Amino acid sequence: MSTAHVDSIDLYYEVHGSGDPLLLIMGLGADSVAWTFQVPEFSQHYRTVVFDNRGVGRTSKPAGPYTTAQMADDAAGLLDALDIRHTHVVGVSMGGMIAQELVLRHPQRVRSLVLACTYARPQEDIAQTQSLSVAQLGGSISPSGEIQIDLDKIDPMAFFQMMLPAAFNPEFIQQELPKLMEVFSGALQYGFSMEALLAQVGAVMSHNALDRLDQIRVPTLVLTGDNDRLVPPQYSDVLAAKIPGARLVKIPGGSHGFNFETPERFNREILSFLGSVK
Repeated sequence: MSTAHVDSIDLYYEVHGSGDPLLLIMGLGADSVAWTFQVPEFSQHYRTVVFDNRGVGRTSKPAGPYTTAQMADDAAGLLDALDIRHTHVVGVSMGGMIAQELVLRHPQRVRSLVLACTYARPQEDIAQTQSLSVAQLGGSISPSGEIQIDLDKIDPMAFFQMMLPAAFNPEFIQQELPKLMEVFSGALQYGFSMEALLAQVGAVMSHNALDRLDQIRVPTLVLTGDNDRLVPPQYSDVLAAKIPGARLVKIPGGSHGFNFETPERFNREILSFLGSVK
């Protein structure tokens, strides 16, 4: 459990296990604790690095705006601090967008790539979902895309509870709500900034790597659940079609949070893929 000074921020990270490096990049609003179902297994085979993105957990929470390119440079700076020249990379959701920018901006640093439940560019359905979510929080989105909202009136835990139905299957929420709230409340105990979270949202909505995907030259696994309501699986179809040689795997019944719901299958697919990389 350590902190690296990267550019102008202090970035919290943990390293588990030994072997070839494996960098895990988490999604919007969640900190490194959200890898709780992956780290024990992955660290048996790899030197597994997890960290808190800017804006959450124990990492600095500077004012926005943020971009996925900036957050990819954060990740590259962490690799520098750890003297890791070449690593496997797994990114989920926003983490998958950061991973795209990492391999495009720093191609020599990435040995292989896993892009889970993510997209190369948001389409109208994603924008509509964002607008609905902001409206539920009492805010609005301007024609220029700026989120206008009274941050003082937002209950962070209510925000996470609002996101649960979009991210997980109903049966899983009913059975595992205490576990889910325990994991997500971890992001609150180190100081929560709604302003920083909205800066992450801005990074997600402005992400656009679509026309550069053909520049990716590392072995790539595109992984999604076929019941993902937050980032529908057709976005993974696009990623797999445009990244040369990419392999696409769809988990039957998998939600957006399938690394929580079906960690055995999620982990197995990733470890099998990583084991095939020469």
